[in-house]
Amino acid sequence: MNDPEKAALERTAQAGIAALQHGDGQVARRAFETIVASGRATVQIWLWLAQACDLLDDRAAVMAHVAQVVALDPANPYALVMAGEVQTRSGNDRAAIAWYERALNAAQGRQLPPDLIARLNRAAAAREAAFARFEGEMMGAFRDAGVDAASTGPRFAEAMQIVAGRSQPYLQQPTSFYYPRLPQIPFYDPAEFAWTVALAAALPAIRAEAEAVMAQGAGIAPYVEADPDRPNKGHALLADARWSAFHLFRNGLPIADHAARCPATMAALAQAPLPRIAGTAPMALFSILAPHTHIPPHNGMLNTRLICHLPLIVPDGCRLRVGAEVRDVRAGEVLLFDDSIEHEAWNDSDAPRAILLFEVWRPELTEAERQALTVMFETVAAYTPDQA
Repeated sequence: MNDPEKAALERTAQAGIAALQHGDGQVARRAFETIVASGRATVQIWLWLAQACDLLDDRAAVMAHVAQVVALDPANPYALVMAGEVQTRSGNDRAAIAWYERALNAAQGRQLPPDLIARLNRAAAAREAAFARFEGEMMGAFRDAGVDAASTGPRFAEAMQIVAGRSQPYLQQPTSFYYPRLPQIPFYDPAEFAWTVALAAALPAIRAEAEAVMAQGAGIAPYVEADPDRPNKGHALLADARWSAFHLFRNGLPIADHAARCPATMAALAQAPLPRIAGTAPMALFSILAPHTHIPPHNGMLNTRLICHLPLIVPDGCRLRVGAEVRDVRAGEVLLFDDSIEHEAWNDSDAPRAILLFEVWRPELTEAERQALTVMFETVAAYTPDQA
């Protein structure tokens, strides 16, 4: 572009900006459309054009120009929130919710100007209002049909959260191995497993052993450690002592001196259906989470197992989310869950949290499947191709 053309387009842009500032959508629109026609439009020009069309309440044009912005800058919060506002005015609550969700997610962790913060706050309020309108309509439909939706149980309640846009499907996404055709269940009921009764009954003795381990400190190491043979996955708590572990079994073998210090814990573990896979399992440890520490969302390696938590030392303010379900963590209340589904944990208290953590076979796997999986996992663990 030669200098006169560039200067002319800059003057046109300045005129468009001035018109926006004065609320003159027509003049602003003509100015920015001139720049678009030149083939020199930037993300900012497309955004200003969308704003000009918004002043004129030309909703179709706003959405078309927002699409141009998002194609070039997918996380542009101004464009995303503008699209949500347009859909709200159009009465399309479900579309508005989707745009507001994207805008709010795009804004997380960013330094934002006050005007955008105010619009995002309005977006959050509009999203909640849209949720309430949709849910009100749905509940009215249930009443008209004589359906008691509240009595259908947690599965339907979660489906309602998904269809309303408040949640999303959380499926098994193991990081290392996926075994097909298993049910997608975040939390299992410990009462359905006879071995959990003896585990909970052993709580006082296990807790005493954990307290002694924590008091002594020896053998406690960061839970997330780098593997020198594998690329770093960038875990937020890598080598961070705020999330620590005292291993009882590791790589399929007991750690002799650790096991000797915790005989009651080892006896309780012997009653559980631990996988026995050479070089891999069992895995069992005391997991210690420091005060005011958050374990960020992540997925486990396998969906052929469940993770068992026996909470031992649990101050108020400890929670565990698996998929869409968040549960308070309470001492002595066993938690059994599928860690291949996205999960995270919090200790919002001023004291450390300690749990006994170990893995068990999934109950849906037959004995034949467990045997075959054991051979398969052992073969994978031992496999070293000929380098000659």
